[in-house]
Order: sequence, then structure tokens, then C-alpha cells
Amino acid sequence: MRPRILLSIYRKEVLEALRDRRTLFMMIALPILLYPLLMIGMSRLQEGQAAAQTAKTSNIAIWGNLPPGFASYLKDKSKVVLMPWAGATPEVRKGIEEGQFDVPPKLPLDLDADEEPPKPKKLPDTPWAHAAQKAVLNREVDAVVILWQGFDRQITESDAGVITVLFDSVRPESRKARDRMSDYIRLYREDLVKTRVEQRKLAPGFAQAIDFQSTNVASEQRKSGMFVGMLLPYMLILFSAMSGFYAAIDMTAGEKERGTMQTLLCAPVESLEIITGKFGAVWTIATIATIVNLLSLAMTFSRLKLIPGMQMTIPPASYVIAFIMLLPISLMVNAVFLAVGAFAKDFKDGQNFLTPLLMSLIIPLMVTMAPGVELNGYLAFVPVVNIALLIKGIFLGEWAVDMLFLVTLSSLCYASLALLFAANVFERNAVLLGGKEGLSSVFDFGRRAGSRPTPGVSLLTFAVVLVLAFYGSLSLVDFGIPVTLAATQYGMFLLPCLLLVRMKGYDPLETLSLRAPSVRAVLGATLIGVSAWTVAGGLLVRLLPPPESLTRALERLLMLDDKAVPLWQVWLLIAITPAICEETLFRGLILSGFRRLGKWPAILITGLLFGLAHASIYRLLPTMALGVILGWMVWRTGSIVPAMISHALNNGLMATLTRSKGLVEALGLTGAKYVPWTAIGIGSLVLAAGVWLISGERQEETNS
Repeated sequence: MRPRILLSIYRKEVLEALRDRRTLFMMIALPILLYPLLMIGMSRLQEGQAAAQTAKTSNIAIWGNLPPGFASYLKDKSKVVLMPWAGATPEVRKGIEEGQFDVPPKLPLDLDADEEPPKPKKLPDTPWAHAAQKAVLNREVDAVVILWQGFDRQITESDAGVITVLFDSVRPESRKARDRMSDYIRLYREDLVKTRVEQRKLAPGFAQAIDFQSTNVASEQRKSGMFVGMLLPYMLILFSAMSGFYAAIDMTAGEKERGTMQTLLCAPVESLEIITGKFGAVWTIATIATIVNLLSLAMTFSRLKLIPGMQMTIPPASYVIAFIMLLPISLMVNAVFLAVGAFAKDFKDGQNFLTPLLMSLIIPLMVTMAPGVELNGYLAFVPVVNIALLIKGIFLGEWAVDMLFLVTLSSLCYASLALLFAANVFERNAVLLGGKEGLSSVFDFGRRAGSRPTPGVSLLTFAVVLVLAFYGSLSLVDFGIPVTLAATQYGMFLLPCLLLVRMKGYDPLETLSLRAPSVRAVLGATLIGVSAWTVAGGLLVRLLPPPESLTRALERLLMLDDKAVPLWQVWLLIAITPAICEETLFRGLILSGFRRLGKWPAILITGLLFGLAHASIYRLLPTMALGVILGWMVWRTGSIVPAMISHALNNGLMATLTRSKGLVEALGLTGAKYVPWTAIGIGSLVLAAGVWLISGERQEETNS
């Protein structure tokens, strides 16, 4: 690609997009105006409703005989108006006064009350219940309080009287009346119990028996983080996507409608330059919108108290991390918008195409509002959901570096797939010119004998294999480490690689570097294999020390679930199998696809992807360094065999050391947290000798 052309297309698209009122409104005006108005309006409405309900007097119907003490107690309450027998039919009044109705049974003590919400009680099918329901629903009264027959006598004789309160949960006035009467009855009950205890000279805690207290240990920051974490991912991702929505339609279907797409295609520019420039413009607009949305929300939340008594205390670092995590999902969503929008013939058609995609974001974003749904290993690779839950965890202060790494890695994989999809669409002039070519034509896996993999194929293969291996290994975890290792390596690394080579018609000898190595290359690979682990484990691990949990997990992996298996089986599963499968994929197909980028870009990118495939930020540096060395060996020798030898020796020696305490003692590694400097020095010399031997190969010219 030519940077000057790309920049020209990018500048053109950004300027045209910024002239569009809809884009500017969605990008800047909407978040600046909408969030404060929405949040402040909700806050003021809630405060106004609460104040109005507090100031308003409750009309309470009293059915039954009030004890003198309770009657005078209620008359002192200015917020209630007692209406004796209001709404009661003569039949109901007679039945209550003469005790003709059965008193509702006392509910048993619910020991599981803290585990699940209580089920609502069903309205009894009796005359008194229907009469009370009619009085409340017709708004004759706000609530009905029934003091069952003999209530006054039972209170006087130190027995337990029964009261039933009926209200309408839908109407705020009725709920307020219920709350007031519940409070008054509870306070009156406490006074009665206190008087009875004093009269009988009992201990003060006799009637209470147990003083139960619960204390909320969540800090103000955590409570406000829970509230913000439920709303912020939903609002940010949705409104950011809406900004890219209009820009993507305008730069694809809009240009077709205006006739400028044809002019652009007639210019001496490549399709990849067009898509890169357009995508850069769409992503810039969406990123600006994300920043404006985030700032507007942050300032709005800092000023509001949507929950009474709770001040929003969110550290600025949480907003910064949330913004960084939004970038991969913005890449993915806007790339899909741009690709799908290219199939539309005009702006209206583009809206019809993209609106279902925009609406489909709502369902996965709703998970942040579901209680109990947290980010875990299974959800770390679910697109959109993983980012939304991670942002929620960031505001709650519940996030870990390794989970952040997994979510970022998976999101970048999906973003890469979306970008490749968009690039493939823009390479088809029939689509861009409004032809009848369908979506199925984009996914062309036809066989072309003699063709070579491209960087896009390498990225596509890596992303698909990574997701497949991640969920495949999780589904096989119950079968034990040996089965999981074998199935993952052969079924999810090697098999897709070989199938793709076969389906696309690539030359397996050239693509996978299946050449016989020289004796010099084999000797060099052997020296590198026996020494690379000392340098990687001694130097790079010191830069980013792994946590104890990862160290134990690796030991468990190398020990094959602590099963007593022969050493040759350990070497087969831990050393030889990954050497064959991973090298065929990474130093074979993936490196071959990146060859057109040049020697070191291809080697470094392949090494980075190799490190990322191990799905741990703590293993990234050592595995990437090993991957770079292995890639250089293949490039230099023209054969994948030396890389397989070094890979197998590196893994096999680590597994042997883990299982052999005697060998560890002989090497002076007992109890050492890191590889000793002496071992690093010796290993570096051996590694240098291996590199010197490989450097003597003359195959490099034919590869580049």
C-alpha cells in the first residue's frame, strides 16, 4: 500500500463524514446533550416522586376494632387518615365483627430467605379479600388494614393479634401507605413487647432472643462501580456503534447513491488502499464518539446520586482502561458495518442492512445488567459479551491481568476476522459497483493449484484455530490432560492447517517448508533446543514473573496430571506432538503467508502470534522469543525440521526436569525460583554456537 494514497482517501472520508449532520449529531451532540438530560431528568424525577409521596397523606381503611392505645398512637401520625370500614360491604363488616371468616394462617419461618426472593402471596378467594381489592383498585382508599376479630382483646390479654394489610403494588401511593402502616405497626409492636417484658420483670432480650445484624462490607466505590458497570458498557458500546453506523453507510451505500464510488474505483488506487482509508475514517469517527461518550458519562455520573445516599466514586483509571478495552470491539463492529454496507445500493438500503446488526448488539450487552453473570474462562472468548463483562469488572475492581489478556486477545482475533472480511468485500468491484454478486461470493474457498497463502489467510487461520482450540480444550478438560493435549494439537492445530493447504491448493512442500535439512542445520537446531529454555526461563521470566497459580498449572501440565506414565510417553505428548503440530501451523502455513511482508516482519509477527496462542501474558515473552528463533531457523535453512527439533528438545527437557529430582539437583536448580546465572551463561554460549551453525546456511536467498 502507498501511504500517501491511503492518507488522501482517509482525509477525504473524514472531511465528508464530518460535513454530515447525522454523523456529527450521533458523534458529539447526542452524548453531550442526552446523557446529562437523561440522567439528571431521571434523578430529578426520582427525587420529585419521592418527595411527593412523602408529603402526601395516606388514606387508610380500618376494618375491625382498634385497641385504645393503638388508636391514639395512629391519631398522632399526621401522614395517615384513618377511615373506619371504608369500602367494606355490610356482609364483610358483619363477618369480621362476628368472626365468621378464617384468619389467614401465619407464614412459616423462611430459612432460605437470603437465597431466593419470597414468592408473592396469592389473593384469597373470599368476600373480604375481593371487597378490599375493589376498594384499593378503585382508589377509594390507598390501603386496607384488617384487624381480625378479637384483636383488641388479644392485645389486652398479652396474646398475639393478627393484622392484614392489603395494597396495590403498582400504585406508588398504595405502596407508600403500606410502608407507613408497616412501620407504625412494627413500632407499636415493639412498645407492646417492651411493656410486657417490664411488667413480668424479664430480661430485656427475652422476647428478642437473637439480635441479628448484617453489615454491608462493600465500599462506596464498589457500590457505585456496580451501578456504573451495569449501565456504562451497554451505553458506550451501543452509542459508539451508532456513530460508526451512519459513517459506514455514508462511505459505502451513500457513495454508490451519489455516484462517487465509481469515480474512486476508476482512480489509480488499490482496493486495499480504499478499504484501509475508509475504515480508518469510520474508526476515527467512532473513536471520537467513544471518547465524547465516555467523558460525558463520567462527568454526569460524578454529579448524580441516582441511589439515595450513594456518591459516585469511580477512579479515572477505570474509565481509561474501559476506553482501551472498547477499541477492539470498535474495530470489529465498524469493519462489519463497512463490509455489509458495501452490499447496499443506496442509503435507505444500507439502513435496512445494518439496522439488524446494530440491534443484535443489544442482547449480548444486556448481560451486564443480569445479576450473577461474571467474566470467566468460558465467556472470555464470546465477542461483545467479554468486553462488556470486563468493563463491568473493571468498575467493580474485580479484574485480573490474565483475564484482561484473554479478552483483549480474543477481541483482536474477532476484529482481525472482521477486517479481513471487509477487505475481501472491497476487492470485489462487482459489489462496490452495485452488481448482483451476493454475500456467499465473498467466502470463496475454491481450490487454485499453485497459489500461495497471503497475510490475510495467516491471520484468518490463527484467529479461527485459536478460538477453536480454546473452546475445544475447555470442553475436553474432564478427559484429563493427555487426551486434551492430543486432541487439541492434532485435531485443532494440525488438522485445520493441513485441510486448508489441501482445500486452497497450496504446494505443501513450499508452504510448509518440507525440505530435508543439512547436518549442520540439525546440529545447530539441537544446540538451540537444549539451551533456549535457560535463556528464556532465566532472563525473560524475570521481567514478568508468573503468579504461583500459573506455575502450578504448568507443573501439572508437564507432569500430565501427576500420572505415573513412562518418560517416552511424556516426550511424545509434551515434546514431539507440539513440535510437529505447532511448527506445521506457525512456522509452516502462517509464516508462509507473511513471507511477502519481508524477512523480519514475517518472523516477528509469526513469533508474536505463537506467543499469543499460549493464552497467557506471563508466557508471552518467553514463547515469543522462542518463536522468533524458530522462525529465523526456518527462514535461514528453508526447512521446518530444525524448528521441530529445537521445539521438541525445549519442551522435552523442561518436562524431564519437572519429573526428575535427581537431574534438578545435579544441575543445581533445587529450590531455585529462577534459572541461576551460571546456567544462563552456559546456556547462552551453547545457544550462540547453535545460532552460528544455523547462520552458516545459505538457503535464505531462495526464501526471500
